[in-house]
Amino acid sequence: MFTWWHEADAPARRALVAASLGWMLDSFDVNLYALVLVNLMPSLGLDRTAAGSIASLTLLVAAAGGLIFGVVADRWGRTRALMASVLLYSVFTAACGFATSAVQLAVFRVGLGLGMGGEWASGAALVSEVWPDRHRAKALAFMQSSWAIGFALAAIVNYTVQVVLGLEWRWVFFVGVVPALFTLWIRRSVPEPAVWRASEHRISAASRISRLFASGAGVTIALALMNASALFAYWGFNTWVPAYLSTAEAAGGRGLTTSTMTALVVANQVGTWFGYVSFGFIADAIGRRRTYVIYLVLAAALVWAFTSVSSVAGLLALGPVASFFATGHFSGFGTVTSELYPTEIRATAQGFTYNIGRLASAFAPRLVGSAAQSHGYPAALTIVAAALLVGALFWVFIPETKGRRIEA
Repeated sequence: MFTWWHEADAPARRALVAASLGWMLDSFDVNLYALVLVNLMPSLGLDRTAAGSIASLTLLVAAAGGLIFGVVADRWGRTRALMASVLLYSVFTAACGFATSAVQLAVFRVGLGLGMGGEWASGAALVSEVWPDRHRAKALAFMQSSWAIGFALAAIVNYTVQVVLGLEWRWVFFVGVVPALFTLWIRRSVPEPAVWRASEHRISAASRISRLFASGAGVTIALALMNASALFAYWGFNTWVPAYLSTAEAAGGRGLTTSTMTALVVANQVGTWFGYVSFGFIADAIGRRRTYVIYLVLAAALVWAFTSVSSVAGLLALGPVASFFATGHFSGFGTVTSELYPTEIRATAQGFTYNIGRLASAFAPRLVGSAAQSHGYPAALTIVAAALLVGALFWVFIPETKGRRIEA
């Protein structure tokens, strides 16, 4: 199964490790917010709508960060952009622990969002340019799968800090500064890809953006809209599922204890990890487009079913399967975009299509939170299932890219 790993050289393997750890720690830092929401909201005097608005603000800024760092990665290098983004989200995650008001928390989440948005574009470009064409989807799938590990790790840290150690939610954020140390290893061990070093770096940011639409504008727009639908579903679901599971049944939730909620979140991330990894193998076998559509359609059905289950056993059984399909498809996005755009604008293209989608999805936490406030969590989470179906429709306009080469 892992013979593909040995078909890449040592720099390629180190690049995959660096991008994967960066994405894992990105997930760890950003998802701490959802896990502490139940205790954070009364502490800072936030209702669900306000808490959702801060999450949406983070995603709006993350979209800007992705656009900025995409250009930075094309102009100054993939590893430099990766290090800068990790430093940003680490420092500002720890700063969230010092917030004493909604405004302060929002400001710190803005800084976190900039770094969070920048990590994916630089990491995906780095991996796509150093791995063999026939294994690119697998490599990017393993990079994407580290998001699930980061989310599960965040749940474990939250439980350890708040339940085992009995500390308040602020200390959960303080742990988030640890990823900053990871940048030292990146600087020492991960070189820039040869294909990037051989490309033209000095074209302007405006020229890079205009080239995205010079040929195939419809494809660029379809990619952005498809990703907007998928990310809307992801953030609408994952921002509120921990609160949904923890809220008392009388208030519309499932009334789970913190330990049971943590176990369910970790179980969901196990399903997510297998979904991410399997997508790469399936996409290399039957094609990117067909695999994407299968995942999105099945995800819509399973997310809707998840909102209808009330027993702990049912949630534990269905949650990982729903997560398998509802998030596994994200493994394919970096592969498709890397194969559609040339080296000199690759990170810009990935940053643009991914983060324009993130910009639209930024409204998901607020919209789902408001719907949960007025109509209850199950009705609100049904919006997520509809978004997944809409995302599948955009694949009518996106070509199959399996087998395309990335040349130096």
